[in-house]
Amino acid sequence: MLPDATRSALRDRDRDRDPGRGRGLRGRLGRIAALPAGRRAKWLVVLAWIGILFAAAPLAGKVGDVEDNETFNFARGAETSEHHELQKRFSSQKPVPAVVVYTRDGGVTPADRAKADRDSRALAPYAADRQAPAVRPSSDGRALLATVAMPLTEDGFIDKVKSIRDLTHAGAPAGLQVKVTGPAGQTADEVEVFNDLDAKLMLATVAVVTVLLLLTYRSPIIWILPLLSVALASQVANAFIYLLGKHAGMPVDGMGAGILTVLVFGVGTDYALLLIARYREELHEHADRHEAMAAALRRSRGAIVASASTVVAGMLCLLVADINSSRGLGGVGAVGVLCGLAAMITLLPALLVIFGRWIFWPFVPRPGGPAPRGRVWAGVAASISARPRTYWIATAAGLAGLGLIAGTLRIGPSQAEMFRTEPESVAGQRLVAAHYPAGSSAPADVIAAAPAAAPVLEAARSTPGVAAVQEGGRSRDGALVQVSVTLRDAADSAAAERTVERLRAAVHAVDGANAVVGGPTAEALDGSAGASRDRLLVIPLVLLVVLAILILLLRAVTAPVLLLGTIVLSYFAALGAAWLLLKGPLGVDALDNSTPLLGFIFLVALGIDYNIFLMHRVRQEAIASGHRTGVLRGLTTTGGVITSAGLVLAATFSVLMNLPITFMAGLGALVAVGVLLDTFIVRSLLVPALALDAGHRIWWPGRLARPGTPAPAKVPHGGSTAEIR
Repeated sequence: MLPDATRSALRDRDRDRDPGRGRGLRGRLGRIAALPAGRRAKWLVVLAWIGILFAAAPLAGKVGDVEDNETFNFARGAETSEHHELQKRFSSQKPVPAVVVYTRDGGVTPADRAKADRDSRALAPYAADRQAPAVRPSSDGRALLATVAMPLTEDGFIDKVKSIRDLTHAGAPAGLQVKVTGPAGQTADEVEVFNDLDAKLMLATVAVVTVLLLLTYRSPIIWILPLLSVALASQVANAFIYLLGKHAGMPVDGMGAGILTVLVFGVGTDYALLLIARYREELHEHADRHEAMAAALRRSRGAIVASASTVVAGMLCLLVADINSSRGLGGVGAVGVLCGLAAMITLLPALLVIFGRWIFWPFVPRPGGPAPRGRVWAGVAASISARPRTYWIATAAGLAGLGLIAGTLRIGPSQAEMFRTEPESVAGQRLVAAHYPAGSSAPADVIAAAPAAAPVLEAARSTPGVAAVQEGGRSRDGALVQVSVTLRDAADSAAAERTVERLRAAVHAVDGANAVVGGPTAEALDGSAGASRDRLLVIPLVLLVVLAILILLLRAVTAPVLLLGTIVLSYFAALGAAWLLLKGPLGVDALDNSTPLLGFIFLVALGIDYNIFLMHRVRQEAIASGHRTGVLRGLTTTGGVITSAGLVLAATFSVLMNLPITFMAGLGALVAVGVLLDTFIVRSLLVPALALDAGHRIWWPGRLARPGTPAPAKVPHGGSTAEIR
């Protein structure tokens, strides 16, 4: 009679290998999940996706209609968010300053002044009050400045800024520099950078994924099916995001919509690679391709669904963030991953079965034919088996060394550092700072109760670091007053942030004023504080959620804790390695405030994928053959496909590194480097070595941690039979 531990292990093996065999809920769910492999059901699955695509296509192109790019960097509950709401009471058309600066090194000439005066009269139609802006000379006599308070309208704002630039640049005397800067100029430059971003990202991502799939499968045909499936998933995801943004109030911005493309293609292709690899294995065992696909789905969907669940859970943790862009990306990313998962476990398997074995041409898998043996990975497994402790100590030390470099990175770019190439607004800001109080182009803005206008003005004037104070307009109901405060220092400097902190303290102390301070400097200050709070809140939450998922999947505690530790170590190593790349070849001097948090979410959620794929297979093999054999066989059988998946995912995120926006380049570099470290170091060396050194204890407190589990079996090694003890 078999020992209790052995009988339990065999039951676990059967459940893991064929979860659809049960007669209860598990069995029914298993049979539903196997529908894409059905002889008739596969056609129904494809027809259903065609219907979904026809319904989604018109909605997918409307995502831009629900994007809010005006407040995406605001922090929920921050003073600048309150200021933004109060501004709506002043005018239906919010004024945004466009600052025109004229400079000549040797001093402005009468012809320069005449040019500025002509421009001033021509600029009157662009101002909210239809008045010609005053031309203000600098104290050094080398610059002139005119500020146009433009109404921020829904349509045509960017075109108006371009018209102002065309007007002021035209007819300038030789040697006179003319730049349009200020919040209006910066907004126009940002929109110009984001213009057609989604299309560019889509084309670049498709090109990268296509090349890598061709190299992975060495087939001129099969790559089309996963690419088609993930493209349809991307369209459906965009349609859902539009509906959720339109009718459910989900925050959506251009940054999240751009990253969505990369995310869906990256994770979708990963899941496709894993499914196709298992399907190809089963085709060597089954003469009927429908049976082969059914077996592939049963044996791979657990790891794929767990992986997707981890990514979705990580993304949803961002919903508690304060920064609007992070919160929006959480919902957008979760929708994208779910759509990618749905396509990969329904549409892709149905298409693979419909097209048959020949889709793998010229390397068509046949029953009884030679299956891929993974000779390279068998060699890696044998090497780790001989010296597991040496491997995990050496790799952990190397990752820790890279992690130390992360202590030198700088977070929080200046306005000039937000772009990798200098736009006109940044060049104009430099000219303003050289000849006027540096904050002239981006003043702080105070909104207070109208009866307290006089003491608020006095409090602002007496604040150290303030260059000038001017009362603006009143709200439509007359209850509020707006005060423009020019800072002595550049709006994106640390000194300006300290001035805003002093200004807030001064105006908050005015009785009955209920004053709030906004403007670009205040927004940057609140954004930095909000990002810091988000890191302290979201990162521990993500770790707890991921740990819970791993415990449920692996039915153990020790292994999930070790896996999570390796991913955290890998994250800090990725920060250090990415910083070397950014500071060197990419020329990026500072990471955006939100990059460390978003990078953590992506790397923990996506990086844990590969450990899930590995350890899920290790557990299956350990149940049948024992722990040591299970670890080595799991590494050997998953090595090639996980490496391919990691290369695809890293390559898709590396597309972001070519964009002219510091935030996108930084996030792309961090995720790409982190995924490569996870793929080639953490999953290939560190985790197997830890698992071997820990032995059965890694499965504590599950049944596999007990010594009565099945004994080791003989496994193929490099084409020969070798017993792994």
